[in-house]
Amino acid sequence: MTIDITRYADGAPEHSGAPFDPDHGTPRLRVLLSPHKALTPNGFVWFVGLTASLLLLPLLAVFGTPVLWGLLPFVLAALWALWWGLTRSWRDAERYEELLLWDDHLRLTHAVPRKAPLRWDTNPYWVRLRLIPEGGKVPDYVTLKAGGREVEIGAFLAPSERRELYALLSRELGGGI
Repeated sequence: MTIDITRYADGAPEHSGAPFDPDHGTPRLRVLLSPHKALTPNGFVWFVGLTASLLLLPLLAVFGTPVLWGLLPFVLAALWALWWGLTRSWRDAERYEELLLWDDHLRLTHAVPRKAPLRWDTNPYWVRLRLIPEGGKVPDYVTLKAGGREVEIGAFLAPSERRELYALLSRELGGGI
C-alpha cells in the first residue's frame, strides 16, 4: 500500500507512536505516501539467483578450458552490475512524503534518499488544493498552494491513487479548486 492514513483522536496515549510537535500537539491526520516496490526481498534473491544460473550455464561448455577464464570476468561483472542496479533502485524507492494535519497547521515533508528532507509548513485555512487532470508533470497531478508557493504531493503515485489522495485531502481541507 502506498497511501497509509492514520487518524488520531483527541488525547492519544503518550506512547502511541503518534508524531508529536511541541508547538501543535498530536496531529488529527497523518498521510504517509511511498512508491510501490515491485520486487520483494524474496523475489530479489530468486531473480538474482536465476539470472546467475542462466549466465553461468553457457560456461559449463567451456569448463576446464582456458576459455573459461576469459569469459568468467565478464559474467561476474554482469552479475555485479545487476546486483548493484537493483540495490540502487531499492534505495531510491525509499523516498516518502508525509503530510501532518492539525486544525491550525499543515506540514508536508518530502524525503528523498541522499538528500536533506524538504519541509513545507502552512496554515490549512489558506491551502488551496488542485487536481490537474492533464498538462501537469503526470496525469491527475495534485498540488497544494498557500502563501504564494505551490508544492506537489504524490507525483510518484499511480493516477488512481492520486485521485484518491485528492478526494481525501478535499474532505479534510474543506474542498479544492
